[in-house]
Amino acid sequence: MNATIEAKNRISSIDLLRGIVMVIMALDHVRDFFHETAMTVDPLDIATASPALFFTRWITHFCAPVFVFLAGTSIYLSGLKKSKKALSAFLFKRGLWLALIEIVVMTFALGFNPAYNIIFLQVIWVTGCSMMLMALLIYLPFPVILSIGFLLFAGHNLYDSVLQPAKGSSNIFLELFVTGRANFYPLNATHTIAVFYKILPFTAIMILGYGLGAFFNPQAPTVQRKSSVLLIGVIAVIVFILVRYVNVYGDPVKWSAQDTAFHTFLSFINTTKYPPSLLYACMTIGPALILLSFIEGAQNKLALFFITFGRVPFFYYIIHFFLIHTLCLVAFYFSGYNNSQIADPNSPFYFRPAAFGFNLPIVYGIWLLVVLIMYPLCKWYGNYKWSHRQWWLSYL
Repeated sequence: MNATIEAKNRISSIDLLRGIVMVIMALDHVRDFFHETAMTVDPLDIATASPALFFTRWITHFCAPVFVFLAGTSIYLSGLKKSKKALSAFLFKRGLWLALIEIVVMTFALGFNPAYNIIFLQVIWVTGCSMMLMALLIYLPFPVILSIGFLLFAGHNLYDSVLQPAKGSSNIFLELFVTGRANFYPLNATHTIAVFYKILPFTAIMILGYGLGAFFNPQAPTVQRKSSVLLIGVIAVIVFILVRYVNVYGDPVKWSAQDTAFHTFLSFINTTKYPPSLLYACMTIGPALILLSFIEGAQNKLALFFITFGRVPFFYYIIHFFLIHTLCLVAFYFSGYNNSQIADPNSPFYFRPAAFGFNLPIVYGIWLLVVLIMYPLCKWYGNYKWSHRQWWLSYL
């Protein structure tokens, strides 16, 4: 099968949406490495951050949940071609592979620290863990899987009001699977595991994405699919607005009236990502589904540009981190820093001192440079992947 035929068998609107959020995702990672206050100022603190900085960070909220949600959709579509046993085996192996990649490859890409003093567990880790759970869940009837997803999705914020045990196995379980902004587990005097993404809230998002896959069954009418996806997206946005307005449930941080209407609006949309609250998920996935309903069939040059990234998400994710950190290394030396300043105790990344960085316009310029460099790489790898049949390509 040649690359053109293989590409036609993919659902371009899913690749397009995935590509859009991946390009936006790179902005957040460039900001982490290059913005002058990335290590010292919370970009979502409405009392101190400028509106430009706030929205530079806020727009990237869409990336992780949409990425995981669409991974669930891809699992459903993959299941149309595989038996449940074969799909389960693939999901478990791929999930384990992703978790290992996070520990070995992505931790190094983030830190450039050969000693691995901090091991980062983020979105690749949580995607892998969710896939391993999906490897078990797919044996259940479809309505049962979807019900579990809805219960986890809507109910995990019940833990916001639960007093967690201070220590012990139950505390570690809750911190890994359900709650906590970021948890650090010391392995010894010099090594720490940093867990930023919690498993069950993202597993719920993956399950709901799996449920959406039914609308993309080749036998499903296009008009019905588009209207259904649009309706689900609108409902998610309405749920976000109404539940957020009531201000009782759905996010551990309540919004509050500020000195101006604009700052009150910022407080309203400033939902919790770590872990992803119900309202955070509705706020991000809802608009993404509305967009998905409108972009089906888009084949213009801009759409094809984003589709190029969306077809090779794993490749893009890994390579763009190495690219960003390498550019940061170059800027580190050009800015006058020396080898004695490679490691900064106030920064988790080598070659990225806490006081290092540039203003937002330069950050945006570096982001565009990263995207433009990644485009031919992703196009080349996409063509290679669709024209070769090696088994290992399905894991990349």
